[in-house]
Formats: sequence, C-alpha cells, structure tokens
Amino acid sequence: MLDIKFIRENPDLIKEAARKKRIDFNIEELLIADGERVEMLAVVERMRAEQNDFSDKISRTGDKGERARMISEMKELKETLVAKEEALKEVMEHWRTLMLQVPNVPDVTVPDGASDKENKEVKKWGEPTKFSFKPKSHIDLMLAHDMVDFERGAKVSGFRGYFLKNDGVLLANAIWQLALKFFSSKGFQPMIVPSLVRKETFMGTGYLPQGEDDLYKTQDGDYLAGTGEVATMGYHMDEVLGQEKLPVMFLAFSPCFRREAGAHGKDTRGLIRVHEFFKWEQVVLCKANHEESVKWHETINRNTEEFIELLGIPYHTVVNCGGDLGLGQVKKYDIELWVPGEETYREISSASYFHDFQTRRLNTRYRDADGKMRFAHSLNSTAIPTPRILVSVVENYQQADGKIAVPPALVPYMGKSEIG
Repeated sequence: MLDIKFIRENPDLIKEAARKKRIDFNIEELLIADGERVEMLAVVERMRAEQNDFSDKISRTGDKGERARMISEMKELKETLVAKEEALKEVMEHWRTLMLQVPNVPDVTVPDGASDKENKEVKKWGEPTKFSFKPKSHIDLMLAHDMVDFERGAKVSGFRGYFLKNDGVLLANAIWQLALKFFSSKGFQPMIVPSLVRKETFMGTGYLPQGEDDLYKTQDGDYLAGTGEVATMGYHMDEVLGQEKLPVMFLAFSPCFRREAGAHGKDTRGLIRVHEFFKWEQVVLCKANHEESVKWHETINRNTEEFIELLGIPYHTVVNCGGDLGLGQVKKYDIELWVPGEETYREISSASYFHDFQTRRLNTRYRDADGKMRFAHSLNSTAIPTPRILVSVVENYQQADGKIAVPPALVPYMGKSEIG
C-alpha cells in the first residue's frame, strides 16, 4: 500500500506504474473516492464536535425548558450523525478496496515488457553442461534410481502429486542442511514458519487480492501459503522495532502450496511445477531508505547465486520486466538454472524489494534516530526450493553409466559421492 498523500501528488506516476506492470487500475476512480472520503470525514467530525458541544451545554443548563429543547435538537443531530457515519463506512470501504489495488512504482531500471519472455539477462555463470552421451531427463534418472514415484503420487494426491524416496529424500535433506549452514553463516536467523496463514497477513504482503486464484483456501477463510515470506512478514506485524534491531534477517523454512492456476498444460510431468513443496526463504526488514533497499536486494540475490555456485550448477540471472512484476514489487531478479534435458534455463529463485509497500499494510514500524516513526522496508528472496532444485542437480551431474554424481558440497550431508 502506498501513502495516499504520495498518490495524490503523483497520479501520473501511479498511472505509469500500472501501465508498466500491465495492471488494470483506474487512478481517477481512487482520487474521486478519496475526495468523497475526505469530505464525508470532515462532515462527520464536525457533527461529532457539535454533539459534544451540545452535551456540554446541556450539562450546564439549569432551565428545564431550555434543556428539553436542546435535548430534542441533539436527538435530531444524533440521528443525522448516525446516518452520516453509515454513509462514511461505505465510502471508506470503497476507498480501502481501491487503495489495496494501487500498484507500487517500479524502479527506473526495470525494463518495459509484457511477460517473462521480455526479462533481460544481467549475468551468466558457467557454461551449459556438455555430455559425450545423450542426457536423460530428471524423470527418467530419478525413476531409474527409485528416487521418486509419480504414479502413486498421483493416486494419493492427484495431479502433480509425487513421493520422494530413498536417495531422493537424502538429496533433498542434504540440500536443506547445506542451505541452513550457508545462509545462517550470512547472519540470517533460521525459523520454521506456519504455512496456514490468516487472510490479513496475505493482504499485508500483497498476495491478496491479486493472487487469490493461486492459493488454497480453508473452510475457515484462512489460506495455505505458497512461500514462507507471508508468515515471516507477519512475525512483526503491528509492532514497533528499535532502529538498533535493523536489519532483521530471517531464513524461513516451510512447506509451500500453490494451485498453479493458469499453468494448465505447463510442466505436467516431473518436479518443475508441483502443488506442494519445501523452501528456504530469505526475508529482510531494513531502514526506510532506497539505497539501503537496493543494497540488500543485491545482497540476498547474490547469496543465492553463491549457493548455486557452491553446487556447481550453471545459471543466469535476469531482471524482470514490468509485466512480470507483482503488485508490490519495486524490482525483481530471477535466477534460472541450466536444465540439460530441456536445453534451457529454468527459474529457481526470485529476489524482490518492496520499499514500505508491505510494512505499511502490516503496520511494521521502527523509531529512527530522531524518534520519528517510520515504516521499515522489506525484501525477500528464495534461498532454495525443493524438489525443483533436484531437477538441475541430477540432470547436470548424470554420468555415462547412468549413475548420478553427488555435488562435492553435498557429500558430507549425503553420506556418499554418487547415486546408483
């Protein structure tokens, strides 16, 4: 959510933000609603003041006739005030609904574009893996080594269901352990966070109302989160932090759930796109300063790049175009890993910063050195997701004899150097 004062003073900036993000939002409708809100609020506050003034005069009036007359007038005023307050509630509800739809302003370095096809490569590490034999897909490799069962996964869980088994479990667990050690060494506090989260927290992080189609909803009106970011951002909701506590750096682990709405026909086989998975997530709260946000954005994205380099998997990093940004994101990087079976790069991580878009909604503040209350800035980045990372690991490390080498960094956690 943006500051309404900023919106009033920069309507053209908001209009351009909506265009660049390809979001349908009418700034004129919001400004009209805001004008009605301000006007109606002034009327209600004036009438409340009059009511208080009447009450004071009545208490000081000794004349019974005058007192009766004033009580009658005050009754009429009160009835009118109740009607105005009800009207104000409707105006406020409409205004809040529109405020939740205002897109954050993307950074000037965000390229224009309508979809992820127009994201721009900004870095490339390693060369696509070459083989002296025809490489197999992760599906064939993992089935051959009894690391996964898709057939029974679909039987038990439905479409996109899977069971990780044997070395598949050991490999995923090895990645979790290495990630915990690596990102903790960067100063992040590890937490296991809830996946079942209240609607208010989803609204605060900006996943509602825009992303509701991709969420699983319970019969009680709560939701299952598709990322640990949601619960982690709610951790300090409605709190005031001391400036000395910033930056707050969390490494959140959670099961994640996504309906994959809009992904019909995409990645219907394998572990690239599943409904249930596990993920380590970096979440940062920092001072309300653009340069500070930019610095942390580069840092958390680089953390994940370093982790991928530790695994020895070729990747490239892209900056997302406007049409591939969410409602609240100012700028986003995606890291995409080389997948030999498809001969292409596939996304493994996203790193975003939001300024105070999320914290304003969640009411997460801190007191600066001058004692002024400020909304913190927020950022998040995937540390590593499983089982998707297994796709690139097994495909890039497959051997001519059908075995799979274990990346050296994972051997101490895996307990062996090859699978098969």
